[in-house]
Amino acid sequence: MTASTTSRRSPSELSPGYAANMQGVAAVDRALSILVAIEAAEDGSMSLAELATATLLYKSTLLRLLVSLERGALVVRRADQRYALGPFAFRLGMSFEAHNPIERSLAPIMRELVEKGTESPSFHIRHDETRRLCLMRLDSRHSTLDRVRAGDLLPIDRGAAGRILLAFGELGAATPPEVPRTMVSRGERDPLCGAIAAPVFGPRGELVGALSLSGPLDRFTPESVDRMTGLLLEAVDQASRALGGR
Repeated sequence: MTASTTSRRSPSELSPGYAANMQGVAAVDRALSILVAIEAAEDGSMSLAELATATLLYKSTLLRLLVSLERGALVVRRADQRYALGPFAFRLGMSFEAHNPIERSLAPIMRELVEKGTESPSFHIRHDETRRLCLMRLDSRHSTLDRVRAGDLLPIDRGAAGRILLAFGELGAATPPEVPRTMVSRGERDPLCGAIAAPVFGPRGELVGALSLSGPLDRFTPESVDRMTGLLLEAVDQASRALGGR
C-alpha cells in the first residue's frame, strides 16, 4: 500500500478506536452545550423544547444526556419539568472560587482601587474567539454605575478590556512596546459607558487577563482618565507580581 493510498483512508480505518473515541468526545461536547444553555438562560432554567432550540439537538438525544447530567447532579429537573443547574455545579463553582489564586490575589487590589475613588474595577479573561468573561467585579462608590457583573460574557472586540486581551493575548509581556499598555474605550460596547484597561501577566510573561475601570461615559473626562491611568498601572503591576509575574 502506498503512502498516497494511506492518506486517503478515513481516520476510523487507520485507527480502530478512533470512531468510538470521537463519539465519546461528541457526547461530552453535547452535554456541555446543555450546561452552557442552562447557565445562559435568563431565569436559570429551560424546558426540553427550549433546550432543543438552543442546542440544536433532538429531544431524544437531549433526554439521554440529561439522564447522565442528572445522575451526576450537574442538572436537576424541577417539579415544573424545567431543567436547572444542580448542586454539583454549585460545588464546582465554590471549589473554583476557593482555589483560584487570581481571585485571592486581585480582590484586595481591586478593593484598594475603589478606596481611591476610581470607577468600578473588573477583571476579564478570554472565554473564546469572540467573547470575554468578566471573572471579578467590584462596584465603585459612585451613585451611578455601569451594568457589568461577574459571569457576564461580553464581546472581545469592543471595549477597553477586550482590546487589551486581543493585543496582548499571543505574546503577553513580550508584546512590542509600541502597543499601548493601557487602552481607553468610550461608548464602544455601551454608548453610555467608558472604560480604561491594562494587562496582568503571569510567571512566564503570559497574559492572565485585563483589569479594567468602567463607569458612565460622562465621568471619563481627560483629567479623570489621567488620574485613573496612573492608579491602574500601579494596580496591574502589583497584580502581576502577586501572580508571580514581573
